[in-house]
Amino acid sequence: MQKTLVLLTFLLLQTVYSQEKFTLNGTVIDAKSNETIIGATLQISTGSAQYIIQSNEYGFFAISLQKGTYTIAINALGYESISEQVVLSSNLKKIFVIKEKSKEIEEVVISANSKSIKIDKPEMSVNKLSIAQIKQMPAILGEVDIIKSILTLPGVTNAGEGQSGFNVRGGAADQNLILLDEATIYNSSHLFGFFSVFNADAIKDLKLFKGGIPARYGGRVASVLDIYQKEGNSNRFHMNGGIGLVSSRLLAEGPIVKNKSSFLIAGRSSYAHLFLKLTDNQNTAYFYDLNTKLNYKLNENNNLYLSGYFGRDVFSLNNQFVNTYGNAVLNVRWNHLYSDKLFSNMSIIYSDYYYGLTLDFIGFNWDSGIKNYNFKYDFKHYLTEKVKLFYGANAVYYTFNPGKIEPIDATSSINPKQLAKKQALEPSFYIDAEQKITDKLAINYGVRYSLFYRLGQETVNIYQNNQAVFYNEELKIYEKATPIGTKSYGKNEIMAQFANWEPRISLAYTFSAHSSVKASYNRMSQYLHLISNTQSPTPLDVWAPSDTFLKPQILDQYAFGYFKNIKNGAYTLEVETFYKKVKNRLDYIDGADLIANEAIEQVVLAGKSRAYGLEIMAKKNEGKWNGWISYTLSRSEQQTAGRTPNEIGINNGAWYKTGWDKTHNLSITTSYELSEKWSFGSIFALQTGQPVTFPKGQYQYQGITVPVYGNRNENNLPTYHRLDLSATFKSSKNKNRTYKSEWVFSIYNVYGRKNAAAINFRQNSDSGKNEAVRLSIFGMVPSVTYNFKF
Repeated sequence: MQKTLVLLTFLLLQTVYSQEKFTLNGTVIDAKSNETIIGATLQISTGSAQYIIQSNEYGFFAISLQKGTYTIAINALGYESISEQVVLSSNLKKIFVIKEKSKEIEEVVISANSKSIKIDKPEMSVNKLSIAQIKQMPAILGEVDIIKSILTLPGVTNAGEGQSGFNVRGGAADQNLILLDEATIYNSSHLFGFFSVFNADAIKDLKLFKGGIPARYGGRVASVLDIYQKEGNSNRFHMNGGIGLVSSRLLAEGPIVKNKSSFLIAGRSSYAHLFLKLTDNQNTAYFYDLNTKLNYKLNENNNLYLSGYFGRDVFSLNNQFVNTYGNAVLNVRWNHLYSDKLFSNMSIIYSDYYYGLTLDFIGFNWDSGIKNYNFKYDFKHYLTEKVKLFYGANAVYYTFNPGKIEPIDATSSINPKQLAKKQALEPSFYIDAEQKITDKLAINYGVRYSLFYRLGQETVNIYQNNQAVFYNEELKIYEKATPIGTKSYGKNEIMAQFANWEPRISLAYTFSAHSSVKASYNRMSQYLHLISNTQSPTPLDVWAPSDTFLKPQILDQYAFGYFKNIKNGAYTLEVETFYKKVKNRLDYIDGADLIANEAIEQVVLAGKSRAYGLEIMAKKNEGKWNGWISYTLSRSEQQTAGRTPNEIGINNGAWYKTGWDKTHNLSITTSYELSEKWSFGSIFALQTGQPVTFPKGQYQYQGITVPVYGNRNENNLPTYHRLDLSATFKSSKNKNRTYKSEWVFSIYNVYGRKNAAAINFRQNSDSGKNEAVRLSIFGMVPSVTYNFKF
């Protein structure tokens, strides 16, 4: 590791030379709203020299250049391109103001400059979708869904129809780090997966990292979904929203102090349950959420932001079973420009996931959840035109509530019980550099050093040979081990601790201005575990920290790709192959009981997982008709071998498919602008059915039919496929008035495919024969939404 750090330092310093240079920095902003533009491309040229940079997640850019005259072209998705000449004879700060292209509500306008692949940038396994593209996609029940939209990208799937979460490159849903304005979102779904928690009206930018993940991110081993909310219009007051069959939404934004401070508030709620009330149906299921953001520009070097999100789901059966769950996050940020070259961002973040359950017919309340308090300080140092340096520190304090039971009635015989709460601290430090080595070779390299402290106050079990799971050699099954004693820890006493170096490197080699190859390596550590034995996360799942028995997951991922822009970016092609392996991946012994289990270590075994595959994405970026085709061929497997030669392990110690293995995954996404009034969109999805374990036989015992199951996940549900269509109608009156509107008509699953969410086996009561019964969630689902803006 020391040799590696010395080498990285040498590579960094070799290009920082002492010629006289000046710094050009500033921001790129929207002309109407004063919103900063994330990922705007600045092409800076003089003579034969050319430099390409992008604005960061706060719209800021900086570059050091030699004295001279430069032509700067600025491009961003959905905006008019501008070009400006600057004379650099001293340090210069510029604010580039760009205008939206002529459009109606969120019309998709894509240009080659904004959508072509950054051939020479050492960034790979990264996908970005604009909100305009997402809003053009057909959506179930008329609700635009960010999580569902990323399922059209290569390497991204989910457990099935109506399932929550998403899986990236064969990883589990809990291995994804989901950030909203830097705050962790632990459950990304409403109504058990039918909707996502992200209101697209309030979202400014999103980026999905599947590999080549920068060192500033940590804590998960599959992917990072980084989402930023809008800042609010500081020029004028503005409202927009939509009314659908199942849910509606409304957003308001405007200046507090014009051109200096602004606010944004957005609300969304479903109301289908109200129609059930009209039929005297006491069951109910609904959600609501609220997005807020305030920002204040203190001066040209300092900005303050306050952003938050609050969401809840309520599910009730005759008021006897009431389930409430959701996320709440709050973030206070300070952006500061220390110098022309040094930009910083400090954040203080609170994140909370709550799960509550009321069982009136039993007479108790149950609640569980996870909270964290996060402090992070990041620096971006623009050293020269060829070298950018990123570094920072991060500390997260966790509180885990595995479960608390309280009687509804004070006279109840049920005794209150609080499962032992758990605490942990996760500090980390990172340094990352992006460097142009030669005209053809660019490299991004860095390292993250993460630590994890499992903290008391708690009493834990002690086991023989430190093994909490006992192997019964006579029955050849795993059972809970009997503790031989206990050990108590005081408040904030360290119970277990871990430390890991996490090196990262990615590089790009350009063959020409239109094609390149890229490669990356990632090592990442995950110290949290989602205690769940379902294929898809459920609200009842419980997060647990690493400790003496639950070791942190360690990822090593390698990726290689070929990237090409065709006809100046009118078409793009991306081909990537990857291989990843994870140590200490948990699996559960047969018959594991996970709910309200105070000794979860007694039902889990540590194994390893691996995934590998090929991803292809071809895009058409220009013209009235555009879209993309993505295809993934992959395998995701897990192995939990026996701890000794006498043990059989899980699945006899052999590799078996994970619950999110999808051998084939094809998605075709298109949009077509027929006229100023009408536009159309479509999504076709086809993928291998979810791995499952079917019974392969049966026997009779005392008159009871007992099924006999085969190896774990050796079967699959039938192939999944569907076609969605949408049509958007914009009023011709929109051009001449402030109030603008559109109607969005969509059909989910046009040909009514009955995709299997599960297959149950039963005995036919009439014939007495065994039969398989397919459970489907959706057939064809039409919807209509009215969107407005003023």
